[in-house]
Amino acid sequence: MFRRFIILLLVASSTATLHLSSISAQDQQRPRTVVPADPSASQGPVQPPSPPPGSRSFPLLNLAPPSLADLKSRIEEIARQPALEPGFFAVKIVSLDTNQIIYEQNANKFVRPASNMKLYTVATAFDRLTPDYHFVTSVYAKERPEDGKIKGDLIVYGRGDPSIAARFNNGDYFKGINDLADRIVAAGVKRVKGDLVGDESYFNGAPIGSGWEWEDLTWSYGAELSALTINDNAIDLTVKPGMSVGFPVVITSGPPATSFMTIANHATTAARGSRSDLHIYRGLGANTLEISGSLPLGDTGFIGGVAVPDPALAFVSMLRDALVKRGVKIDGRLRTVDARSGGSIVPSSPAGPAPIEIASLQSPPFSIIAAHTLKPSQNQYTELILRTLGKIQPPNPNDATRARDNEDAGLEVVTSFLRQAGVGESEIALNDGSGLSRNDLISANTTVQLLTFMTKHRYFGQFRDALPIAGVDGTLRTRMRGTPAEGNVRAKTGSLSSVASLSGYVTTAAGEHLVFSMMLNNYPDAAAVRRDSIDAIAILLASFAGKSQ
Repeated sequence: MFRRFIILLLVASSTATLHLSSISAQDQQRPRTVVPADPSASQGPVQPPSPPPGSRSFPLLNLAPPSLADLKSRIEEIARQPALEPGFFAVKIVSLDTNQIIYEQNANKFVRPASNMKLYTVATAFDRLTPDYHFVTSVYAKERPEDGKIKGDLIVYGRGDPSIAARFNNGDYFKGINDLADRIVAAGVKRVKGDLVGDESYFNGAPIGSGWEWEDLTWSYGAELSALTINDNAIDLTVKPGMSVGFPVVITSGPPATSFMTIANHATTAARGSRSDLHIYRGLGANTLEISGSLPLGDTGFIGGVAVPDPALAFVSMLRDALVKRGVKIDGRLRTVDARSGGSIVPSSPAGPAPIEIASLQSPPFSIIAAHTLKPSQNQYTELILRTLGKIQPPNPNDATRARDNEDAGLEVVTSFLRQAGVGESEIALNDGSGLSRNDLISANTTVQLLTFMTKHRYFGQFRDALPIAGVDGTLRTRMRGTPAEGNVRAKTGSLSSVASLSGYVTTAAGEHLVFSMMLNNYPDAAAVRRDSIDAIAILLASFAGKSQ
């Protein structure tokens, strides 16, 4: 009875709607058409009182496989069902208590991990940065304020802090920037005779991850990377139908973007019941967001995050507004400096003395940032962490063959850590830190090896706490609810247009601790069966009442 139900449940397919959450990067696929967003999406981990409409449910009756042989048989039915045959499914499940392999299929084959790649980057950062690491943003001037005046420029020097964002401040877009403005005012600054400069030169290299595709770059999950990051370098965008047919659609955005981004509204309201045909486009590097097409009356519209083209400029623009509100006068203009256009103006040089730090802002500890990275699957934070690893622990400068780019250097740090974890360099092909690149290649074997190694790591507790929890928070908050997996499975999700993955930890009904990795590749994004198959296996593991030996 149970087997018949599972097969029927998984073979049944339904169209999966893409949801772009508010300034987040929650395992999102590349949108080819704009669709309504999930109104329940939020800035941070939540525990909704009930599953949203349309969410999957699983019967509790007869879920507990009584023996290891029965468990393997049921997993086999799911993993090799005809509905998944067009794709490629890599699975490995191991007991942490006995080292017994519970099940494996294609475990040594290369697959694209999607956001399971974040496990590799964040685990490395726990080891190399420690949970107590803090990012620091500094404000410099050539001289201390005299009678409240800065004679030259006021320079904001970023070091990749992702936490100046609504996600870390109970949804308040302005708190982080206001805290920095308060510190500048407290330092005695009343007037800046020069420019307000955003210095993002701490990181070198390209402002996007290697292997990212151009269609990703419009959206918040493909936002530019900058040492000066503000509100995830994206704006919230809401598009609703107008009052009647022929009226322009109604657009709202937040935080206010008018000073550094233009929104061109060419979209109209169509007749009720007609097809939604809304298009959102921002050209590469452009600061104009084009909205065209139509939304029918009564349509739920669009809610999503859209990347801004110049994060450092957005940062100093919001900072200027905050300073002006506090009575500080800025005589000069806003401008930015990066490593590609001449380097930092902060470090000392033979031409003059070192600048003076007059204010600074410190991030929460890395353990908090890690949770805000893994639970909502935040691409940008992961890439900032990767570049920080490459900046703080660069390769041997005497080795001319080593990378000089912070991203490449960060990947070398990850590769070095993985060697410690027992993963050889030939077993992985790393292209970025977040998994948005379609060129990343890992295996179920290497992922299980990493997760097993982390259970013996001195920071395992913090690493485990940063993972999404089934039915509770992060990208698993609406999955596996009402099953033995709820509150039990702690695992990283992953999703691209042809990838679905889940890797992490689960405790069986008999109290045995398991580690698992499931990565389904080459399966179309329109099939919910890929997610349901993975969830069904995780539920079986949580329900297992037997022992691995």
